[in-house]
Amino acid sequence: MKSPATCLITGGAGFIGSHLTEMLLSQGHRVIVVDDLSTGQAENLASVMGHERLEYIQGTVEDDNLVSSVVDRADRVYHLAAAVGVALIAKQPIQTIERNIYPTQLILDRLGKRASRGEYIPTFIASTSEVYGKNPKETWMEEDDLVFGATTRPRWSYGVSKAIDEFLALAHNKDYGLPVVVGRFFNVVGPRQTGAYGMVLPRFVEAALRGDSLVVHDDGAQVRCFAHVDDVISAVVGLVDTPAAAGRVYNIGSDVPVSILELAERVISRVNPSATIEFTSYAEAYDESFEDIRRRVPVLSRIREAIDYQPRKDLDDIIDSVAEYQRASA
Repeated sequence: MKSPATCLITGGAGFIGSHLTEMLLSQGHRVIVVDDLSTGQAENLASVMGHERLEYIQGTVEDDNLVSSVVDRADRVYHLAAAVGVALIAKQPIQTIERNIYPTQLILDRLGKRASRGEYIPTFIASTSEVYGKNPKETWMEEDDLVFGATTRPRWSYGVSKAIDEFLALAHNKDYGLPVVVGRFFNVVGPRQTGAYGMVLPRFVEAALRGDSLVVHDDGAQVRCFAHVDDVISAVVGLVDTPAAAGRVYNIGSDVPVSILELAERVISRVNPSATIEFTSYAEAYDESFEDIRRRVPVLSRIREAIDYQPRKDLDDIIDSVAEYQRASA
């Protein structure tokens, strides 16, 4: 962005949102943060709270009047507010569905009204690798089929609800010309992320620092890819600032796979070599209805072509940054 803009960030007091807030302020922009603190924390914005170009609103994006007010003042919109984490999803499926779909609809409807008046506001809609469901492919591309399990398995409600968000976003691009980008996050990690909602890396680091066992679900052979939040927010800003990226879906994350057991071993070696590993079943960790995905690896060719995306921080850097943050916060 060449000139300062007013940027709206929903969920701006959350883990990813707070880092994005700091980045946009550092670039000279004005930022409006809206967060209901259901999973975010005002402390995440401690370094910038009171900044002359930050407007912080504790409120919900389920409030139609509030959404209308803040969207109408924005030159850029980053919609990150959503239910987060498999633990929360398993416990509160109704809230998960409602909090993922309704606010997105409100925001896009308002942006659609502006677009119909010739005001085209670059917009980012946060989605998730969960939308791929249990697609059996080794790696996932943006045009791959979404493969969900039975409705009796609550975890799929999250991926389905975020898929609805994507359909809404792309429909607003088609019908109104809204320059919207959809980003599917793959295991974004880093400082300020909490393990309270089932996020595996901060949970492992917390356990290692306490000297407790690192609890690995099932056999630990599940494969994931972890990306540092700094790399991810740089990608988000880059996509929104690239007009040619609009109207498309992008995988955002790392494409370097690691098993959960290997991750636990890496955390132990870097944080506390005396820590141990303990295995538990999904039924014990969640409930009998829980169903997991064995492998989740993105293809990143589309985002590389769009903005020359190259993550700078590897897994060891990520583990070290999380451990450093948790030590400082203890």
